[in-house]
Order: sequence, then structure tokens, then C-alpha cells
Amino acid sequence: MVQTAEFTDSPVAGATILVVDDSRITQLAVRAPLEREYRVLCAASGEEALALAAGEPRPELILLDVMMPGMDGYEVLRRLRDNPETRDIPVIFITALLEEDEEANGLQLGAVDYLIKPVRASILLARVRNHVELKRNRDLLRGQNRRLEAHVAERTRSLHAALQEQQLLNQRLEEAQRHLLQSEKMAALGQLAAGIAHEINNPVSFVNSNLGSLDTQLRDLLEIVRAGELAAARATDTREYADYQRLKREKEFDYLCDDLFQIVAESKEGIERVRRIVTDLKGFSRASDDAWAWADLHAGIESTLNIVWNELKYKCAVHKHYAADLPRVRCLPSELNQVVMNLLVNAGQAIESQGEITIETTRLDGERVMIRVSDTGQGIPAERLEKIFEPFYTTKPVGQGTGLGLSLAWNIVAKHRGRIEVDSRLGQGTRFTVTLPIDAQPEQAGV
Repeated sequence: MVQTAEFTDSPVAGATILVVDDSRITQLAVRAPLEREYRVLCAASGEEALALAAGEPRPELILLDVMMPGMDGYEVLRRLRDNPETRDIPVIFITALLEEDEEANGLQLGAVDYLIKPVRASILLARVRNHVELKRNRDLLRGQNRRLEAHVAERTRSLHAALQEQQLLNQRLEEAQRHLLQSEKMAALGQLAAGIAHEINNPVSFVNSNLGSLDTQLRDLLEIVRAGELAAARATDTREYADYQRLKREKEFDYLCDDLFQIVAESKEGIERVRRIVTDLKGFSRASDDAWAWADLHAGIESTLNIVWNELKYKCAVHKHYAADLPRVRCLPSELNQVVMNLLVNAGQAIESQGEITIETTRLDGERVMIRVSDTGQGIPAERLEKIFEPFYTTKPVGQGTGLGLSLAWNIVAKHRGRIEVDSRLGQGTRFTVTLPIDAQPEQAGV
């Protein structure tokens, strides 16, 4: 039963108090003085008290009779303390006779106070007010502690995140030069990703299709074989043998045998194409990290051309003029591959519709070799030729280029003690010439 009243301006006014007593007279005697300041709930049994204590509004204090039929006050208190929703509600025992052992038992179970029947109104109000204030202060302190703990935890997470970010920034700064070198390569590879995926997906698709056909046809073949084995065990003029011959005709046995070899051949060709593309991509993308080695420039050009082929094949005819006597060159192979890729991609982008790209290699003398990439594209205006090797200079639309490609190519060639030159005529095309020493030893290259 919920009683309402007009509350005073007391700091604890409006608190909900639960009175638990099996005596109607005691309930009225306790409730009457409390209703001037508090919302009062009444329960006549332990079961009813537990239900009201766990419900809404949640009482801020419970006045609990010790001696009740069925479930006594001690059992009610134990159950209140076992329930996480009610364990923090303070409980004052109300009893007619208070023995020392009973008081000790109640306090040990978690009671906060005792009141002796008959209860004087002034004492009742004073005890209730004190314990409600203590409860609210404890709740306030608990809430502040939770907020403080949450704030500390959040601050700790923020500091930890800031520390991790700072450590990451330090790592990035330490690797800035290497990452800068790779950034243009990754940007260019990103533009070619769709084409590469197309090149990979095509062979994989028809391999999967052929393998599916192979599975079906093998099942048919096994069915024929089983029927043939049955027929072979009997005379040739039997019905089973006739069915065997009919099944061979229906399933086109001779065709199946021939087609299986064709399917396997096509599957092998598709897998080989996938292998070449993936191998070239992995070889091209691998960071060099000062791995100076004697390399075959023609193999590097072919690998790079395979990577960028999807960018070129629809509008460019590529002509290759390789020197038969071109020697191996001591270099950073993946970095020279990047130079060739940048030149090929730029050449392809300079051709708007249809055109030609020519790749030449020459042994100039006993100490130098030359790589030349020419295109029949739109050419570069004379006023821009002086800037094309400057970092971040680009004539491409925003988002389509970083302006680092030719700058990095210049730095890579310089690292190899080589030279890169450009010759361009507007409307006729552009020619890049890279000259490299055959033996650019690391210590001489400043590495």
C-alpha cells in the first residue's frame, strides 16, 4: 500500500520508506508520523516486503519487524542482502524485546539500527532522517566514485592511446624515407588494382568452370564404366551389353575422353597465367631495403610491363627493341622496376586514344647501359619540362597523382649514379632516357 503526503522542505523529504510488520496497529503507529515527510509503503509479510523492496519506487530505508509468522525479520534481511538490487538498502529492526544476542545477530546480518516497540515518534523520525541522509550520502559518494573511476579509466585510455599514437608517429618518422619511396609505387599499383584483378579473375573463372565440367563428365564416365563392367561379365548379345552401348552413345563417350585432355590443358594454362601475374606482382612490390644485386634489366622490364599491361593494352601498341649484348647491372632491382613503371604509366596516360610506346635498351660502352621509353602521346609543353622532376609537381587532376613519380625516379637513378633525361615535343610525344653504370657499387652510390 502506498501512502502519499505533502512533503516538507527537509533534505530527506520525499524518500520512500518501507514499513514491514504483521500487525496492522504497528503499521499505522509507525506510518502516521512518517507520512508528513516521506512516501510510505507497507507490507504485512516477508514475501511482500521482498517484492516491494525490489520494485519501484525503490525504498531508501526499511523498518523491519523481527518477529513475524512464516518468514521472520532475520530471514528477510538475509534475502535482501543476497539480492544485488536490494543489498544496499539500510534496514532498521523493530522489536518488542531486544536481547543482546538478538541485537548482535541483527547487526552481523547487516541491520543498521534497532527500535524498541512501542516506538516514540520523535525517536523514529530522528533515526529515519539520519539513516536516509546517510544512505543518500553513501549513494552520492558511490556515484561520485563511479564517475571518478570512469573518468580515470577514460583518461588512462586516452593517455594510452596518445602514447601508442606517439610511438607510432616516431616509428613512421624513422621510416619516412623508405615509406616515401614506396608511396608512389603503392599509389600507382592502386590505380592498376582493378585491371590486375580483372587479369587474375579471368583465368581463375574459367579454371573453376572447367573443373566443374570435369567433375560432371568424370561422373558420367564412371557411370559408363560401371555399366560396361557389368556388361562385360556376360555375353555380348545380352540386354545389359546393349544398354552399355546405348549409354556410351548417349553420354558421347569418345567425345568425353577427348574433351578431358582439352579441359586439363586449359586449366593448366589458366593456372600458369595466374602464377605469372602473382609472381610478377610480388616481385615488383617487394621492398628492396638495400638489396643490391646483379640483375637482368630485360627481365625486370618484362615483369613491370606485365604488371601495367592492363593499363596499356586497350590503347597502346608496345614495341620492344632489346640489345642482345645487354649485361647484367648491379642495382636495386625493385627500385629500377619502379622507375620503369612510372615511365610506362606516364606514357600510357599521355596517350588519349590510340598510340605507341617503344622500349629500347642499349649497351653504350664498357661501363654504361641505356633504357629509353618513348610514346606518341600529347607531349609536354616546354615551360613545364623544367618542373617535371620537382617533388609534388603534377599536371594531373586532384586525386589522380601525387607528383612524386618522376621525382622519385630521379632520386633512384641518382642513387645508382645514373642520369635521366627527357625530350618532348607538343603533339608528337615524349622520350625519357635513363643512363646507368653497369656496376653502381653500393658504397659508391652513397648507400
